[in-house]
Amino acid sequence: VSAAKPKVADYPFTTLVPNLGVVSVDRWKSFVVADIPGLIEGASDGAGLGIRFLKHLARTRLLLHLVDMAPLDDTSAPDAAEVIVSELTKFSPSLAERDRWLVLNKCDQILEEEHDARVKEIVDRLGWTGPVYVISAISKLGTERLCHDIMRYMEDRADRLAADPAYKEELAELDQRIEDEARAQLQALDDQRALRRSGVKSVHDIGDDDWDEEDVDDEDGPEIIYVRD
Repeated sequence: VSAAKPKVADYPFTTLVPNLGVVSVDRWKSFVVADIPGLIEGASDGAGLGIRFLKHLARTRLLLHLVDMAPLDDTSAPDAAEVIVSELTKFSPSLAERDRWLVLNKCDQILEEEHDARVKEIVDRLGWTGPVYVISAISKLGTERLCHDIMRYMEDRADRLAADPAYKEELAELDQRIEDEARAQLQALDDQRALRRSGVKSVHDIGDDDWDEEDVDDEDGPEIIYVRD
């Protein structure tokens, strides 16, 4: 949907850094879309790479939950979708409250007679009541409609923010809760990592005099690839 060129391969979790691209809609309209590394089970406890980038979702206006309908391995699409929802909620309950759309990808790799049943299985498993889009990213099937609907959502949201002070305050409070929860979660992971290196099992086993801020990882920020269409 943009000119960004993320890594693509025939195995899962090929996205290792966030990829940002500008999506052009019509002639003078555009929005920025971010693709972050996928989450695995246990991500909220530090497993995998995705947890390091969830904090960047705090400033997003809309979340797209992308589900692979035809995984290359033996992964169950409904199971994988459930893991994402679970880990997102564990990381930040407030982030899970953000407006979210379900986007089912690789519909062109599903037999026509299995298509509707596969979609229903995922929707039912999640108890999903929000918008659902079925697309094929590689063939762009359904992507134009999705992009136009996202643009319309952004415009409607901006209009409501300008006209409704209560709505603006509500979103500001949600944004702050997400920021606070993300910061606390990532700090807790850094603390646990520092403790493991020092051989201490629990933060309760050390006193203030034993704590050294240099023990905490001073990781560089993520590489961000930003491409305009």
